[in-house]
Amino acid sequence: MLTRSLPGGTWTLGDLTVTRFGYGAMQLAGPWVMGPPADPDGALAVLREVVALGITHIDTSDAYGPHVTNRLIRAALHPYPEGLRLVTKVGATRDRQGGWPPAREPAQLRRAVHENLENLGVGVLDLVNLRLGDAEGPRPGSLAEPFGALVTLQRQGLIRHLGVSNVTAEQVAEAQSIAPVVCVQNRYNLAYRRDDALIDRLAGQGVAYVPYFPLGGFSPLQSAALSAVAARRDATPMSVALAWLLQRSPNILLIPGTSSVAHLRENVVGAGLTLSTDDLTALDEIGR
Repeated sequence: MLTRSLPGGTWTLGDLTVTRFGYGAMQLAGPWVMGPPADPDGALAVLREVVALGITHIDTSDAYGPHVTNRLIRAALHPYPEGLRLVTKVGATRDRQGGWPPAREPAQLRRAVHENLENLGVGVLDLVNLRLGDAEGPRPGSLAEPFGALVTLQRQGLIRHLGVSNVTAEQVAEAQSIAPVVCVQNRYNLAYRRDDALIDRLAGQGVAYVPYFPLGGFSPLQSAALSAVAARRDATPMSVALAWLLQRSPNILLIPGTSSVAHLRENVVGAGLTLSTDDLTALDEIGR
């Protein structure tokens, strides 16, 4: 596929090259990530625009909907353009109340991997992240059993690369002692900086760090310092927040989500903003 120039350039996940500016598909499902979107045609248009813009990294999960976003991705883009990489996650399911109960037993993980394969319409998954913890964040404890189950599926040829999500630094190290890890996906943004040391360590190892909720999630980032930098640069606060992440470390990959073509384009343009040393100094104080 044709990869246009996007903010941040590219990164290599194992042997897979992706644009550092990616797209997160979670918002394509219905309210609270349950059920179908109100505008299915609009959701398909967003996915096609992702590819048209040259983005080669789409983050998804069969738990979104559930099954909704993966089926939308398949409907919009299959057969997939060469170079497009679909990254999914397993380790949680959905209940009728919209909750995210864990699903980390080996049998549950096998089922989740096969559901992702079926709904995306592929024979092998490019990258699977094991999601741990809960909605409040990471929880300590060994990941050996669930991660080992994914390693077995990888050896069977169903998964190319492995990552971990919603994890502690200790869990990252434990996973790395079991099998290669090509990315870590945790909550991180201008105002939530708990993983600063982990990001720097992973950068030295050549491992990607993929922040979820890069713009604050369900509660958008709000800060006087952020607003001041945005006003000085004649940009939106969200543009500044995305640009800051790309400049924070070369191993950070962005996956901002949206259900709007216009907003998707705004995110791409905004992330290309070059922040000055003064801007970075002011923004660095927000999370400290």
